[in-house]
Amino acid sequence: MPGEGPTPRTDTRVRAQQVALELFAEQGYEKTSLREIAERLGVTKAALYYHFKSKEDIVHSFTDDYFAEFDALVTWATNQPRNEATRQEVLERYVGIVLAGHEVFRFLEQNRASVETMHGGKDRFSRFRDRLDDLIDVLVGPDAPLRDRVRASTAVIAAGATCRFFLQQADDRDKLRAIVLEMAADLIS
Repeated sequence: MPGEGPTPRTDTRVRAQQVALELFAEQGYEKTSLREIAERLGVTKAALYYHFKSKEDIVHSFTDDYFAEFDALVTWATNQPRNEATRQEVLERYVGIVLAGHEVFRFLEQNRASVETMHGGKDRFSRFRDRLDDLIDVLVGPDAPLRDRVRASTAVIAAGATCRFFLQQADDRDKLRAIVLEMAADLIS
């Protein structure tokens, strides 16, 4: 029935991603096997294989999911009036995406060399750059002067990096979010 939560397939997929991230953090990407992921998940390797054919597929799913959230944000923002309220909402949603994906970012940073050797790995990092450009466009406009574009990109990059840097130290995630949003808004204004 609608509204009763995710389908079992989606739930298994998300849980597999979470377990993989845990194991990658504990023992490293290279030393983690699909068998270990399946065992911790409590499913057979064949059941895991239904969702992911390899560890590389799991890593690709992290970035694909992140890009889908980012794309949805840009699509939403493109259809909104370009004003201060929209700019603030874009920043709030962006910070939410970054905070929700902090474990994935940490994995990507710690395993950059492994990710870049994967099929399409280097392309995934450049795809992030393209999405940042799209975000800057919705924040200040595609024809904005260089100064405004630089300020907006500084705000977005600083907001993302600051969230990731301070998240482990912050005892109050909402307070961190508020500080980051205030800083980002000041940079764009």
